[in-house]
Amino acid sequence: MKNHSMLSEIWRRFKKNKQALVGLIVLILFVLIAIFADQIAPYGYDDQDASRAMIAPCAEHIFGTDNLGRDIFSRLLYGGRVSLMVGFVSASVACVVGVIFGSIAAFYGGKVDNIIMRFLDIFIAMPQMLLAIVISTMIGPGIQGAIIAVTIATIPRYAQAVRAPILSIRKQEFVEAAFAIDAKDSRIILKHILPNVLSPIIVQVTMGVGNAITMAASLSFLGLGVQPPHPEWGQLISAARVYILDHGYMVTFPGIAIALVVLSLNLMGDGLRDALDPRWKD
Repeated sequence: MKNHSMLSEIWRRFKKNKQALVGLIVLILFVLIAIFADQIAPYGYDDQDASRAMIAPCAEHIFGTDNLGRDIFSRLLYGGRVSLMVGFVSASVACVVGVIFGSIAAFYGGKVDNIIMRFLDIFIAMPQMLLAIVISTMIGPGIQGAIIAVTIATIPRYAQAVRAPILSIRKQEFVEAAFAIDAKDSRIILKHILPNVLSPIIVQVTMGVGNAITMAASLSFLGLGVQPPHPEWGQLISAARVYILDHGYMVTFPGIAIALVVLSLNLMGDGLRDALDPRWKD
């Protein structure tokens, strides 16, 4: 009952933020479109018709066609499925691994904290995108390679996000009481500490998905991510870049899709941050 009341209060606060609510609606719309791409798309993602190549947006092809006569609208829908999948999977795995590293480092402190954080500093010292490029180059191009590269590159961000609040909570009386009754370390972390740091984790994941989508699109643009003929928003932009001057629509629509999804996630992250803040007041 208490948890239900808490969730209701968070939702009440969240929906007061109109921008965050719009972001949620836009994200849900893109997710539904990606799920039902097979039913919505008028053509297959690799249906080619050389006689209809480079057709500008019209009634039959609302987003136009590419250099191989493939319908851009259909490829955009299928590409959304890949982009969102890579973004959500990468952010989820990076969050789990990062939270484990950050929790262990903050909980045990001392040498354990120093070893873990210095190890993560090796990755933090390199820009995320550059690190993802290096990892993707080592693994090889493809969807799996993109997921692994983005995941590894973003793990330190989650570890840092969870470490700071745990260092503070570990000194609280309820945690000391758990130590006093000889509770297992795993139980203390899972039952007493992590539930109290969910807020920054949720906000970080929400914004992290947008970051992961952008990074995956960048890898595909460079030829290190999703490979043709499978569509992905970054890959669509990469394939169309040589036609940008005469056929700008080929780049415009995938770019708009990326911008809308990332913006919606950032708006949601801001809204969740405010809604989960205990200092929030009406």
